[in-house]
Amino acid sequence: MKKLVLVSLLLVFGFTSIAQLSKQEKKEWKSKYKAYKKDLEGFKILVEENGALKGQLSNAKNQLNETKAKLSDKDARISDLQDENARMKSQVAAANAAAQEAKNALSSKPTGAEPSPMSMDGVVFKVQVGAFAKKDMASFFDNNPMFSGENEEGLQKITLGFFRDYWEADTFKKHLREMGVKDAWVVPYKDGQRVAIKDVLEGVI
Repeated sequence: MKKLVLVSLLLVFGFTSIAQLSKQEKKEWKSKYKAYKKDLEGFKILVEENGALKGQLSNAKNQLNETKAKLSDKDARISDLQDENARMKSQVAAANAAAQEAKNALSSKPTGAEPSPMSMDGVVFKVQVGAFAKKDMASFFDNNPMFSGENEEGLQKITLGFFRDYWEADTFKKHLREMGVKDAWVVPYKDGQRVAIKDVLEGVI
């Protein structure tokens, strides 16, 4: 019975090696050992509490691992959003550069004759660079004839350029795509109204 109690004490306190204890510590542990020999019920409670604490520690470790996994998923999502934000900034920068290039090309034309206003009468082609649900750039449209947009189905569709010739608009579209604006495409207007390309295709191609 004494041996059983001694073995149990060693299990409870983590297999503490008596050889590693100082004289004072040996004396203290011998005193504790003698006390538990006379109080088996208290020893039983101690063993049960130790087991319960080990179970709580195991649960805490599992919760910590779950929290780490969730944190890792959030970090991955943040990284994806940062990449998407960088792509959007790149596209906006490319669109601004293309608009400036078009503006420079327009201003470099000979000024011998007074240029006629850009009327929407007849067939006109523009290049759409994107459709955005949460971006409102309408304040830039009035003073920038080469930069325009329209709202449709909750989206603001942004266009660049003003062309009477379809092939000129198509070339501009290709330049935009090479600059990183992958969604650029030619849209036609007839007498100020946006129409399907097939409605004006026969007359311009």
